[in-house]
Amino acid sequence: MPRNERKNARFERTRFAPSPTGFLHPGHLRNALWTWGAAKAFGAKVLFRLEDHDGGRCRGEFAEDAARILERFGLVPDEGGPELRQRTRNGRYEELFADLAARGLAYGCSCSRQEIARRSGGARAPGEELAYDGFCRERRLPPCDGLVWRVRMPDEAVSCRDLLRGTLVQNPARQCGDLVARDRLGFWSYQFCVVADDLDQGVDLVVRGDDLLESCGRQLALRTMMGGDGAVAFLHHALILGPGGEKLSKRDGAVPLRDLLDAGESVESLVGKALGLPPLPVGEALERIAEGISRAWKKPPVRLGGFSVVPRGES
Repeated sequence: MPRNERKNARFERTRFAPSPTGFLHPGHLRNALWTWGAAKAFGAKVLFRLEDHDGGRCRGEFAEDAARILERFGLVPDEGGPELRQRTRNGRYEELFADLAARGLAYGCSCSRQEIARRSGGARAPGEELAYDGFCRERRLPPCDGLVWRVRMPDEAVSCRDLLRGTLVQNPARQCGDLVARDRLGFWSYQFCVVADDLDQGVDLVVRGDDLLESCGRQLALRTMMGGDGAVAFLHHALILGPGGEKLSKRDGAVPLRDLLDAGESVESLVGKALGLPPLPVGEALERIAEGISRAWKKPPVRLGGFSVVPRGES
């Protein structure tokens, strides 16, 4: 984004949307602080929703914890709440998928992950994505139990606007292949739900960790297929990493924020740790994030994970 455009940038709405598959931990806090900070920088509202598409792992106590933690840290959403969740939107997802299928953009797939990996041949580099090869694309499999349902991804460059990195140029067909919309158990996928939700709820600024950088192109492509425009920007922030250098996660034993607070650690201490800083109040943390975003610097061109980045000022 050219600097003169960025100086005047305004967004309507961003969102904080954790999955209630565990108690919130410091990684969630970092994302929440960046979300509220970005909203402050761009004059946006913050929508709070729960991404509970994974019906096998989501629990009510985790949803309640998310709302309580936001309250304890003084992060008050402008819209939404724990009652705004994906589980209540199944009818809308059915409607969107039926429209895609009617236009020949979706199909059933019987391939297992092992079969896809075997056909792809050879070992992949650590972290490299297994792209679907389109084996079932023209097989016209009739609906039956156990099928995965996919959406055709375009074999073309998709430009995505990242407010810190510049323009990301990705080709979804080559990165991931045709996208899973619904799994064998009937659960809608994260990718499908999040695009539908952001489109319907008017989210035009997506703030999230940089582990999701490679999802931008496929989500914009799917958004277009669903009837949306490209008027959405992304802001990817660095993650808190665990002892092994991987993203801090629930399954790796990340200590819940509620336990840290109950053990006597202060809000200010946890906020500082989440941002790699000394203890500081939430309000000051949001001010620092907003100011940092507003004076984001120009970076040289780089390549990340099979897609290119055009530096700010040249997009």
